[in-house]
Amino acid sequence: MAYDLQDKVILITGAASGIGKETALLLAQLGAEVVLSDINAEQGDAVATLIRDQGGRAHFCPADVTQAEQVANLHAFVMEVCGRLDCAVNSAGVEHVNARMADIDEATWDQVIDINLKGVFLCMREQIKCMLPRRDGRIINLASIAGLRSAPSLAPYSASKFGVVGLSKSAAVEYASSGIRINAVCPSFINTPMVQRALQAMDEKKALKVVRANPMQRLGEPEEIGRMIAWLCSDESSFMTGQAVALDGGLTA
Repeated sequence: MAYDLQDKVILITGAASGIGKETALLLAQLGAEVVLSDINAEQGDAVATLIRDQGGRAHFCPADVTQAEQVANLHAFVMEVCGRLDCAVNSAGVEHVNARMADIDEATWDQVIDINLKGVFLCMREQIKCMLPRRDGRIINLASIAGLRSAPSLAPYSASKFGVVGLSKSAAVEYASSGIRINAVCPSFINTPMVQRALQAMDEKKALKVVRANPMQRLGEPEEIGRMIAWLCSDESSFMTGQAVALDGGLTA
């Protein structure tokens, strides 16, 4: 892989599992110094340890992305330990049980919007402050194809991901002249613990339909999303900002 991430400092939230974990492993293999964060301190620290055991450079700092003070402390940790922030991958997110919108309770709505949307806002706000003095940086936000099209029975999740796409596009235009590039990645069903939990809650026929929903008739793999994120972190994507990239096996084609 030609992407040169040697010595770039990259923060990944939601790094304890799924896309965040696999992205962290890949970016470290490509030479980046990674700072991992997650609300699950035990699993997040284990990923950082794994990276170091493989010869990479990794630090872990726990944080709840819905709490402004913890988010500010996380970014202060990055600047103290690494001295700068080159790239940020905002991957922390949560799903919810499928239900029609009229049956969604307020607590579910609040939790999904707080983590998936407010969490990205709070992180982006700190990341931009870190990057502005150097007039250089990349921010990659994990959205979803549910932020590009309808997602029946997932209205709160879909609303949160449409919000992430909107935040990404608006901020990208605001900070393009400041050297900060901001993009969103929009996966479909990826083989992660989150998706596996959803599939296990379905009957076999419905689960198979989900797996084969796209023209490739398979789930995506976290590494496939990680490779796109690596490209967006690299200088190879130097003219790209404000985009929402679908990685969906052709589902939205």
